[in-house]
Amino acid sequence: MKTGSALEAGEASKVAAARGGGIRGINVFDLILRIAAIVGTLAAAAAMGTTNQQLPFVTQFVRFEAQYDDIDAFRMFLIVNAIVCVYLVFSLPLSIIHIMRRRAAKSRIVLIFLDTVMLGALTGAASAAAAVVYLAHYGNSSTNWFSICQQYPDFCQSSSGSLIGSFGAVVALLLLVLLSAIALARSH
Repeated sequence: MKTGSALEAGEASKVAAARGGGIRGINVFDLILRIAAIVGTLAAAAAMGTTNQQLPFVTQFVRFEAQYDDIDAFRMFLIVNAIVCVYLVFSLPLSIIHIMRRRAAKSRIVLIFLDTVMLGALTGAASAAAAVVYLAHYGNSSTNWFSICQQYPDFCQSSSGSLIGSFGAVVALLLLVLLSAIALARSH
């Protein structure tokens, strides 16, 4: 009877060790995802912030120019990407602490909440910018909005490219929320 209980205790400790290793792997992946999301939001903000194009011809009264800050959705996109990038940079130390201390439940709950808020803000800003980019590419014939991408191809290409980094960061934040919830559930 004693050997059976010792065997069971030995197996239980192996299971507990494997379980802790899984949480550590999740925490390392959390750090990697945060760094990837920082790169995505920073690239999206930089690409959108430098988006402008001036047509080579100018009339006496009008200069034909397209800039990101002419469109409120693009301005919001830039601001939200910058805010999320700064938040992610400040959340890196907590992510590193979670690698070292697996049972930091309170800080993980705070990160889940803040990651979810940032996910919602970034999704809204990226979706609004995507709608404007769609209108810029295709226009809307029923409202007589014409596509501007034939006249401003560099502007459209740069604004479209900035969406890639932002939506990549949205996916990373979504995975961060899910991984943090899994790690929190496993740590108890």
